[in-house]
Amino acid sequence: MTGTALLALMSMGTVGGAHLLSKARWTWRAPRTAIALWQALGLGWGLATIGTLLGVALLPYEKGIAGGVPVLFTDQAGRLDAAHVTALFAAVSLTAILLAMLMYAVFRVVRARRRHRALLALVSRRDSAAPDTLVLDHPEAAAYCVPGVRSSKVVVSAGTLELLDPAELAAVLAHERAHARERHDLVLLPFASLRQVFPQIRLVGRCLDAVELLIEMAADDRAKHHRAPRELATALLRFAAARPPAAPSGTLGAAATDGIPVMARVNRLLEPEAPRRSTRMAAMVAVPIIAGVPILLYALPH
Repeated sequence: MTGTALLALMSMGTVGGAHLLSKARWTWRAPRTAIALWQALGLGWGLATIGTLLGVALLPYEKGIAGGVPVLFTDQAGRLDAAHVTALFAAVSLTAILLAMLMYAVFRVVRARRRHRALLALVSRRDSAAPDTLVLDHPEAAAYCVPGVRSSKVVVSAGTLELLDPAELAAVLAHERAHARERHDLVLLPFASLRQVFPQIRLVGRCLDAVELLIEMAADDRAKHHRAPRELATALLRFAAARPPAAPSGTLGAAATDGIPVMARVNRLLEPEAPRRSTRMAAMVAVPIIAGVPILLYALPH
């Protein structure tokens, strides 16, 4: 029973941690560390919640999860009453739903990217003003990355070439290439699929919004290695004023139309704050604990 109780506490703790982290602002000073913490919370919640249900289902065998599952199959669930069967069904169902929705999200993204790549092959062109970039003859401002396994495409519109000066354009392209290099699309997939599973839970939506903002900030930080922060900041402000359309499905755009995240990114570019070492170290220690403890509890005899 001890392992099951601890898994239940872990499950509730990850939900509380997600609530606090979605409102935290130290994450803006260390976006990569915060992204890792978000990933640990998501993985920890899934493992702990499924483990809690399995632990309840396997209580009659008194061997914990790792020891109880083989006995369950050998015994053909002969010791389980209605309550334990319900818990087992819930654990299996939740696991299947989470995996199915993740695979469905991957399928949708891959399909959308394949279609968009085919469209780009027909309508895009090259321009010396934006090297190694595809240009769309569209008057509105747009800049986004189409991630890929073997190659990624950075796309800008003709409107962007007119809107930005060469330095600002170079900063935006560096930002988009950072998305491609760090595969931020893979970071978003689990959170996007989780929102499809629980669309009515506001906390899930806040989690996705927080991670989306953090990956933009992480790309901003990477772009600063190649371009001056002010160049990207002014480019973001120009994009925000131009009210660009949403990036196509399956892509990562340079700037959202929501003014608050844009101003948060601009402010941290112009007035950067170093993260507290103690906070950053605490988060880095918490990542393996949150993700690893549920796995250890699976092996704990109850």
